[in-house]
Amino acid sequence: MKKILLLFGALIAIIAVYVFANKLYYPPLPITGVSPKEAIDRLSESDRKIVQIAEEGNVLWFITKTENKGIIIADENIKQLVTAKGWVFKEKDGAGLFFEKGGETLIATTQMWTINYVLVQIPGF
Repeated sequence: MKKILLLFGALIAIIAVYVFANKLYYPPLPITGVSPKEAIDRLSESDRKIVQIAEEGNVLWFITKTENKGIIIADENIKQLVTAKGWVFKEKDGAGLFFEKGGETLIATTQMWTINYVLVQIPGF
């Protein structure tokens, strides 16, 4: 009986380590071709506060960390990224940050992915 309990405990421990190491406890991403683990690793390994994780068609996807201060920090990271490309921030409306450049409008859309991470979708950037 003790051997069975020990074996069962070891199996549970192995499964827990696998789930934790592969970040399987995170929700799925709304994009294909990148796993939650890959997205978080790209951000963790970078010295930037916001990093690109995917490109689908004409849309670029980024991830940024909220740093326990909510969406405000993520918005600032997005503003720094987009204004560095010559766009001028105009306003925020809901989950969209509106920028203008040369008569064109760019809308960066945010989505809280987890309590610590925000996904950003920027078309035609």
